[in-house]
Amino acid sequence: MKEILYTLIFTAALLASVYMYAVYATSKGLTEDENKNYIPDSWEKNFKWLFTGKTVIMFLLGIAIGYLISAI
Repeated sequence: MKEILYTLIFTAALLASVYMYAVYATSKGLTEDENKNYIPDSWEKNFKWLFTGKTVIMFLLGIAIGYLISAI
């Protein structure tokens, strides 16, 4: 059970760092962002589902982490 918890925490941290780097890269001008939505255009072509479902993905990870913490 703890292994699943550790995996979910690592996944949440990894996704949060990807989201933060996307904002950092577009705000500093390292990548192009024509529509100013803080998602690099090159990432938006391939991983649009990851950024459109950001809220749902992080919410579900938070619920799963909270459930596993309460179960331990």
